[in-house]
Amino acid sequence: MKPTDSIWKMAFMYGEEWSYWKKELLAYDFTMQDPVSELLAIEAWDDD
Repeated sequence: MKPTDSIWKMAFMYGEEWSYWKKELLAYDFTMQDPVSELLAIEAWDDD
C-alpha cells in the first residue's frame, strides 16, 4: 500500500473487520476516495 492509494484499499488488509473501520473513518468525515496519506497526517484521534 502506498500513501497515494485510496482508503478503500485498506479493506483488503482488514477483511471482515473492514465494516467497523469504514464506519469509524466515515464518522471522522473521511471518504473512501481520500488518500491513505490523509490518515497518516492525523496527530490525534480525540473526540473533542
